[in-house]
Amino acid sequence: MKKCFTYLMVTLFTAFVFAAPAIAASASVPVRADSTTPGQPDRATVNAALKEFKSLDRKDRKSRIKESRKWLKEYRADVKAGKIKRETDQVLLIILCILLPPLAVYLKEEEINTKFWLSILLTLLFWLPGVIYALLVVFEEV
Repeated sequence: MKKCFTYLMVTLFTAFVFAAPAIAASASVPVRADSTTPGQPDRATVNAALKEFKSLDRKDRKSRIKESRKWLKEYRADVKAGKIKRETDQVLLIILCILLPPLAVYLKEEEINTKFWLSILLTLLFWLPGVIYALLVVFEEV
């Protein structure tokens, strides 16, 4: 029992030693409250757009809603086709690499492929090779 516990502790320590630089590299820089996220409009622009939308008559509102639904449908089709890549939180993937390596590989790849099956195989062998391989996949080194 003591030998198993020691092996487990050494494995966990080794995994955290390898993962610490990756976690530190993916740490985000704090953002000021007055700045906006890239690609996101500021609050004044959103309020002006809402005010303009509310001032429209019923027919124009319906046509704009219909047009927005069409754009959303096209966006979802593009995401499904792989034209637009969704971003997954890097820190979450790193944590999942340590806890459940195959799940992290699946979330990164967004499909069950050879990388996923190789991750399962490596995880079942000794867990640590699965963690290392999952980290390599998440950081797109493999």
